[in-house]
This record gives sequence, C-alpha cells and structure tokens, in this order.
Amino acid sequence: MYYTAVERFHTDENTEVTGCRKLDCSHGDDNLGSYPSDFVDAVEEEGTGLTASGKYLNWSYDIGFWLDSAPRSSDGNVLTPFVSAAADPAVLPQGTRFTVTACGHQDDGSSPAAEVCRALRDADWRITDEFTPGLGGPKHIDAYIGPETGPGFTDSAWYITLTGARLSITP
Repeated sequence: MYYTAVERFHTDENTEVTGCRKLDCSHGDDNLGSYPSDFVDAVEEEGTGLTASGKYLNWSYDIGFWLDSAPRSSDGNVLTPFVSAAADPAVLPQGTRFTVTACGHQDDGSSPAAEVCRALRDADWRITDEFTPGLGGPKHIDAYIGPETGPGFTDSAWYITLTGARLSITP
C-alpha cells in the first residue's frame, strides 16, 4: 500500500527541495521550499505529501519533485483513496478494475487487522498509476489508502505489505 505523507507529522531538521512549480515540467531547479527531511524521504518513497501550506509535494523517478494542488500519479492523474492503485503496466494495464477478495497475510505470517482487510475488500480499485517496471515482481500491486493519520503511521496496522492476497478483475 502507499499513502500521502503529511508534513505536520514529521519533525526532522528541514532540507531544501528543488524541482518544478507545476506538473508539466521535469527535473526542474526551482526552490520548492524547506521541509523536514523525514517528510521528504516519505514523499520520495510514497510519491506524494501534503505540505503545511496545503500544497502537495509530489515525486516521481522520471520527473523529480513538483508542487501541485492534489496528490498525483507520475502521469498526472489525481490519486483517490481506496480507488487508485499502481501496477506494472505490462501486467495490469491502466484502467483495469479489480476487487480484493482475500487479504492474504503479512510478511510475518499474521493476518492483517480486520478493519484494514475489510476496507481493502470493500474498495473498488482501478489501476490509475504505475510504478517502476520490475519493482516488486510481476504480481505486485500498490493500493493508495490516502493521507497518513498521525505520527508513527509506518508503525500502524495500515502500513503493511500483504502476500497471497487474491484479486478479482471486474468489468
């Protein structure tokens, strides 16, 4: 799963970020502001972050950083919690709809929290984003769950990787 980092939950020393002031640009060198370094790291890992000013700091490996009015995928689609998902386009093409029919298990063999599994199963997912081809393997999907909910989010039940989950492609 992936999420939107939220600046106010991060407290490391600030670091300057350069990039583009708008989406239609790549590898810009404009000063985008100064943000906690752990927030910037989370944006690079997850792809998007909500700044204290209300703008979104987005990142993609092929574009770099950019500021925007919404959390976006690398090709400019707005990310929608419990709808947007990313996959290798060679495996699941853009627009593919699916539901989660079984959540599988976590890396340690345990089941995910019931509320997390229920939310994943109740969602109507669509491939609207892609990740770097080859990362995660051919059966890897990242599901977007929205903004982090507090400090220590990466230690919560929502920050998980599932193995053996089952999906059903829907029309």
